[in-house]
Amino acid sequence: MKFAIISAGEGSRLSQEGVVLPKPLVQLNGVPMIDRLVHIFAQNGAEQVVIIVNNEVALTKEHVLELKKTAEVPLEVVIKTTPSSMHSFYELSPYLKDDKFCLTTVDTIFREDEFAAFIQAFKNSDKDGMMAVTDYVDDEKPLYISTDESLGITGFHDEATPACRYISGGIYCLTPKAIVTLENCMKKGMSRMRNFQRQLVADGLQLKAYPFSKILDVDHASDIIKAEAFLNHED
Repeated sequence: MKFAIISAGEGSRLSQEGVVLPKPLVQLNGVPMIDRLVHIFAQNGAEQVVIIVNNEVALTKEHVLELKKTAEVPLEVVIKTTPSSMHSFYELSPYLKDDKFCLTTVDTIFREDEFAAFIQAFKNSDKDGMMAVTDYVDDEKPLYISTDESLGITGFHDEATPACRYISGGIYCLTPKAIVTLENCMKKGMSRMRNFQRQLVADGLQLKAYPFSKILDVDHASDIIKAEAFLNHED
C-alpha cells in the first residue's frame, strides 16, 4: 500500500502570524510535520510515500530532498506549484494507480493508534474508499459528511444536515477507481477536494466513514500549541 502527502500550500496564514518556518517544516514536539507523517506511514507498512511540495518554497524543497536520502521508506518527490489540493492530488495520481493508497495533507494531526487501526480496517475492507471523520469541529470551513446507519457515506456538504454526524478529517484511503473519478473531474475543469469527494458519491463508489476521536489541522499559530497538547494527551 502506498501513502501520499499533499504539501504544496504556501502556509500564508501561519507566516502572517509570525511563524518563520514553512508549514511542512513546522515542528510538533520537535519533529517537522512532514517528517512525522513519513515516519508514521513507514510504521504502517508503506511501500512508498509520494510527496508534492510547492516549487516556490526553497526551504521545503531542500528539506524533502534531504529527507528522501534518509527516510525509512522510499520517497518520491514531486515539485510543482498547483492551484488547489485537488490539482496536487492529480499530480500525485500517476504513482497511485496500481494499489490501495492513503492520501492526506501535511498538517493533518491525529493519534497514531487510531490511524493504525484505520489503515488496517481499510486494508481488510472491500469498499472503494474509507474516509477518516470526526465529530470534533474546529475548522473554519468544515466539510460535513452524511452517512447511513452502517456509516456508508451518502454525501458531502458545506452545511450540516440532520444526517451529518461527522466532518471530514482530511485523510482519504482510496482504491485506483478513485483516480478515474479524479481524471474526469480534471477534464471538467473542477477544483477543490470536496468537489472531487462529491463526485465519488455521484459516480457510485462505495465509501465508508471511519470515526476518529479528534483530528486537527494546523492553519494558525495557535493550532501548533493545540496540536502538541493533543499529541501529548494533555487536551
